[in-house]
Parts: sequence; structure tokens; C-alpha cells
Amino acid sequence: MTPLKLFVTLGALGAASHAMAWDYVLLDTDKAAQPWQVTSQQLGVKTDKPFSVTMRTLHGGRQEGVSVVDIDNGTLKLSVVPTRGMNVLQASVGSVRMGWDSPVKEVVNPAFIELNGRGGLGWLEGFNELVTRCGYEWVGHPGTDNGELLTLHGRAANIPANKVTLHIDEKPPYAITLRGELKEQAFKKVDFSVQTELVTEPGSVTFALSDTLTNNGDYPKEYQALYHSNFSTPFLEQGARFAAPVKQVSPFNDKAKGDLADWQTYRAPTKDYDETVYNVVPYADAKGDTLTVLHNKAGSLGVSVGFNTATLPVFSLWKNTDTQGQGYVTGLEPGT
Repeated sequence: MTPLKLFVTLGALGAASHAMAWDYVLLDTDKAAQPWQVTSQQLGVKTDKPFSVTMRTLHGGRQEGVSVVDIDNGTLKLSVVPTRGMNVLQASVGSVRMGWDSPVKEVVNPAFIELNGRGGLGWLEGFNELVTRCGYEWVGHPGTDNGELLTLHGRAANIPANKVTLHIDEKPPYAITLRGELKEQAFKKVDFSVQTELVTEPGSVTFALSDTLTNNGDYPKEYQALYHSNFSTPFLEQGARFAAPVKQVSPFNDKAKGDLADWQTYRAPTKDYDETVYNVVPYADAKGDTLTVLHNKAGSLGVSVGFNTATLPVFSLWKNTDTQGQGYVTGLEPGT
């Protein structure tokens, strides 16, 4: 088993408790997703920050049948998509949004995505989330390996969860935990299961992802994983900066070579800019934990992505400062 951990925050991260909990099954092989809600008031929880968890189903277009779980912890609001790999669609704290404006406006059901399409770039037809899981047999640009087309960033983002459960601690700080199970399986090829977990607490401005990947096959199997964490305004703007304890940085593509001197600084939306990508090896503390930050030009507003380098040893900085309509966005991407 391989644990993979990611922390996304606008402030300091608090530790989750493991008290007795209220447990709910939201989705299972014999339980269809249905409109559902639980609130702190219903549970009799008295807290300064009332919270709620709501499940809903989207309709119309290519998002028909997509399940969404909305968590409102009283300060932070976020949406998770079980139909799309338990990805985090969006999050906000008050008027401050974590996420971006993709040309893809629907939350696209994987049933309507052909990953092999567009020369292996079909994944882009559903790409609009705050945190998109990538993997698990492979990640990265499309390519051919032993005659097999490896599509962009693997299948993880388009694997519907086969079971989703909710756990709310009965004692303060009333940690809210959403878990989902993903299965990446193919006869003679792969038998992975991934237990995903998202934790937040009432009143917190943080959420943490903690995933465990298990190879259920009888043979060793390599894996790759990447958390494509995507941000735009109000953090991203001309003069915005990326900060991290950097041991090593190298350009991934030719365009990045030309911008290497200013790799930590962002441009305004720029027509025909397309993208630059940098490979980063970060320093970490004695426990292997490290932190990366994106902040606005003034340094008055920022968002951080933390992770443990024992299981996510490398980091990709994706700078897609193209036009607003094309997708003005940057990706802070811990990976294997």
C-alpha cells in the first residue's frame, strides 16, 4: 500500500481527530446516489460554525447523472465529484475562490469522454477542477509504450467511485471526512484500488487529501500519481509569484527554457502564450513535509499546497497564462 497525502490551505493546517463518528453511506454498489443532506443542527452539534454536507445529481448535457457532494464547514465551501475520481471541483472561503475558469463549463460525465480521442488528449474535454487526480498506471503527456497509447494523465480523473462514505466526529472539533473508493482494473494489465479521503473541520480554511493506493495483483506493478491543483484569480495575476523551498528546478518544455530567469513570476493573460512547465525538487523538513505557495503581486493573498516528499517526491509547476477565455490558470502539482 502506498499513502499519498496533499494539503490545500489558505492558512495553518489543523490536525484531524479520530473520535467516534456519525457514519453514512452515500453511494455503494446497491445504493444509488440520491439527493441527501445532513447538518450540524440535525446532529445536535453546537458549534460557532454550523456545517452541512449535501449530495446532489447534475442533469443536462454531458454532465447528466454526475454526483456532487457539497461540504460547507461554516467557513470553507467545497464540492467533490464522486463520478469523476473524487476530484475537488471547486472551493471558496467567503468571496475568495480557489479554482479557475475553464472553457469546459459542464462537470462532464466520464461516459461522454473518449480518452483516446484527440490523439490521446481526450482528458481535456472534462478538465475544469480545482484538484484533479492523475494516474495511476501513468501520468504525463500522451505517448506510445510497447505499442499501447498512454493517454494524457491516465484514467484516474475519469474513474467513478464505486463507494462513497461520510464520517463526522461526534466530539470537537467535529472533523468531516469524505471517503471514496476507486478501482483501476484491466484483465492482464492492472488491478489497483485507491482509497481516497478528504478531511476538513468546521471553521477551518483548509482541507486535506489522503489517498492509499493498493496493488491487488499477484505481480509487482509500477504506478504514477499526480495532484493537478489548479488556481487562477484572485491569486493569479500579473506579478503574482510562486514560492517554495527549492532544491532544484529545470524547464520541462522549450518555451520554459526561455522564461527560466523569471520562472517564479507570472504574466497577465497573454494571447498565444500557451504554457510553460517546470520540474521542481523541493526541500522538506525532517518528516518529509514541504509547502508551496502561490500569492498575488502584493503578497496580501495566497494559497498553499503542502505534501510529503516520501511519497510525492517531485513537483511540477504548470504556467498556462493564456487569455481568460482560453484558460488563465496555473497548476501546483505534487507527484511521484
